[in-house]
Amino acid sequence: MYDYVNLEEPRVRAIVEQDPKSFLLAHTNGLIVDEAQYVPELFSYVQVVVDENPALRYVFSGSSDFLLMQNITQSLAGRVAVRRLLPLSIRELGNIDYVSTDELMYRGFYPAVWGDGKSPASVYDSYLSTYIERDVRNIQNITDLKLFRAFLTACAVRAGSEFVASSIGSELGLNYKTIQKWMTILEASYTAFLLPPYFKNIGKRLTKTPKIYFYDVGFLCYLLGIQNAQHLSTHPLRGAIFENMVVAEMLKSRFNAGERSNLFFYRDKSREIDVLQEYGQNVRAYEIKSAKHIDVSFFRNMNALRDIVGDSIVSTKVIYDGEEESATDYNGYCNYRLL
Repeated sequence: MYDYVNLEEPRVRAIVEQDPKSFLLAHTNGLIVDEAQYVPELFSYVQVVVDENPALRYVFSGSSDFLLMQNITQSLAGRVAVRRLLPLSIRELGNIDYVSTDELMYRGFYPAVWGDGKSPASVYDSYLSTYIERDVRNIQNITDLKLFRAFLTACAVRAGSEFVASSIGSELGLNYKTIQKWMTILEASYTAFLLPPYFKNIGKRLTKTPKIYFYDVGFLCYLLGIQNAQHLSTHPLRGAIFENMVVAEMLKSRFNAGERSNLFFYRDKSREIDVLQEYGQNVRAYEIKSAKHIDVSFFRNMNALRDIVGDSIVSTKVIYDGEEESATDYNGYCNYRLL
């Protein structure tokens, strides 16, 4: 059984900082280090210790993406396996047929809301406070935290839309390089992510404008000032929040299976497809609708996409908020809870 330490505890952290190598070598049966980002020097010592003792095993966990943190310079390439654990998925919640879609989105998917029965408002308020005061500064030294909060809100109102750094910068009085740097913080702390556009030319995916989504829609609702599920039911951004939830669920499915993201979106001058999922040469297309009933118009863009992408499109499906289900070889629709 692996030993366990949490570096959020100051006393333990002080011991580790004093002599990281001896600390690692003292746990020959394996060690789990939680909140490892507090002692970034550990990552350099791990390389030395593991090279000298290949049988040793260490598990590092934390609320930040270690690979994106500026104060962690050791890559550990070839010595680590990375697993990304996102908020709970719908499947992990079990039987939640009694929970409405609006209630589900308002609550979000943080364990404290479901396991401990805490109110979403208290959970996300505490999360924002600790996130701003602790994790953000741990990743990058930001002096104007009030302005960073405004940046978070600006991103929230754009959830499901293209992330244009210059536009947000103009709104907040910041240059686009600062906005791009702050977006990296959101990615490193698993707060938000960017969905790239789909192009057959892979290089264009790196240069064209991506869309922004939040990993947890409960936190997104909190940032938008939504105070209860009833408020959400008539909110003008409900469709975007619903889309965000579905895209995040698809990403969780990939990460939970140990796979990297294969999700994109498609947009040209006349149409947009919410999600394209790439499997080698094959592509599955999805439209996401918060409507309760299916309309044939939901398939219009996807049918037109066949003429553009060609035979690589192997299926098209509408994911919506209704009860009816249909699955054919090509077109179909399903409730989002079946993802």
